[in-house]
Amino acid sequence: MRSLLGSLLLATRNPGKVREIESIFAGSGWSFSSLQSFPSVDTPEESGATYADNAILKARFYALATGLCALADDSGLEVEALAGAPGVFSARYAGENASDADRRALLLSELGRTSNVNRRARFVSAVAISDAQGSVLNVSEGVCEGTIIFSPRGDGGFGYDPLFVPDGFNETFAELSADIKNRISHRARALMKTRDFLRSWKSC
Repeated sequence: MRSLLGSLLLATRNPGKVREIESIFAGSGWSFSSLQSFPSVDTPEESGATYADNAILKARFYALATGLCALADDSGLEVEALAGAPGVFSARYAGENASDADRRALLLSELGRTSNVNRRARFVSAVAISDAQGSVLNVSEGVCEGTIIFSPRGDGGFGYDPLFVPDGFNETFAELSADIKNRISHRARALMKTRDFLRSWKSC
């Protein structure tokens, strides 16, 4: 059995993200906790202009708040017909307290209002790691290209997954198995680069 290299706080309360990250890092030798273990820790304002900016902001904030090395990600959906929207505002697209279904409905409504028939889109993700003192150790990025369909399909995943069909597949992210999604998704690609970094980093 491989000995533990260190411990990382996964800076999310989203159980879907936690499962995805733990699956990709399985066998890495690292142990993980999430923000579910820190219910009193606040949430920082995501004021960055890019996904990397927001990932770094969150990683630093949660590392300093908990005294742990922290891994944070920021991701978004960029739709060509909407000039790249919702982009960095993907999680807040329909308002702060909106549900995933609300965000999907708004996206489809906005696409329906445009005369542009282009359904091309891409998911983008950035993953940052901060040490307990707030110093950024690594930033990785990943992209997944695809198209937006006309109505949601599938019960898996979260967010915009039921609307996004990645290139080379007929199924949405919400219909694909976790094994496939964890190989091709934007977040998976960023996390695999992060995993490569963690293999040589042992001080957290």
